[in-house]
Amino acid sequence: QADKVIKILTIGNSFSEDAVEQHLHDLAKAEDIKVIIGNMYIGGCSLERHLNNARDNKAAYKYRKIGLDGKKVETKSFALETALADEQWDYVSFQQNSGRSGQYDTWIASLPDLMAYVKARVPKKTKMVIHQTWAYDKTSNHKDFKNYNHDQDLMYNSILNAVHKVAKELGVKIIVPSGTAVQNARTTPLGECITRDGYHLHKTYGRYVAACTWYEKIFRKNVVGNPYRPKDMTPEQQLTAQKSAHAAVRNPKKVQTIK
Repeated sequence: QADKVIKILTIGNSFSEDAVEQHLHDLAKAEDIKVIIGNMYIGGCSLERHLNNARDNKAAYKYRKIGLDGKKVETKSFALETALADEQWDYVSFQQNSGRSGQYDTWIASLPDLMAYVKARVPKKTKMVIHQTWAYDKTSNHKDFKNYNHDQDLMYNSILNAVHKVAKELGVKIIVPSGTAVQNARTTPLGECITRDGYHLHKTYGRYVAACTWYEKIFRKNVVGNPYRPKDMTPEQQLTAQKSAHAAVRNPKKVQTIK
């Protein structure tokens, strides 16, 4: 299956932008994996808004598509239905917006209908994915941090529990544990700069950790030792990030100290 192209579509927001738009294609290319990545982007978009957009066939998205050549093309005013028909997607992922990501009730209110909408428009082989996003920095000034008493551990565990509960309820077998990978990386020197503003990932270190997590979970290959390294990362930082992601995929429900 050397010629197989793996096609991934994320229905998300800036947290899916952080996770899949930058380094995932390069990680795959380094191991001769052919991939097409699409991200349906609206900043801060909630599952409720995604569902309403779907029902109204609203062309409200920026559709960012990374082709086989690794080049990203953005098309504005795009509808979800159009994106679902654009490729024979192997994976379609869902995530809640960051402030509500640890609130199970907000997931279950919209995800079942949104997932049904997607399943009706993609091949039967397409696998549904839930993206477990990350908790804010301990000193984050994000307005929604108050939902978690400004407590990073509480936010992380709330997200973890909500994601696994809804996945079990809806029969989703693939969870990409970016949040656990980020939490693992926070036990290392990378943790000092894992985000750039208290919640979005640092454009090199944080995004690389998330991309490594997606790589290992979707392609089912150990990311430790993957040769792709962003130009402003040291080999030591690269290995730390890869280990953080690998540990998260191996043990997604437990934060581990990475050495």
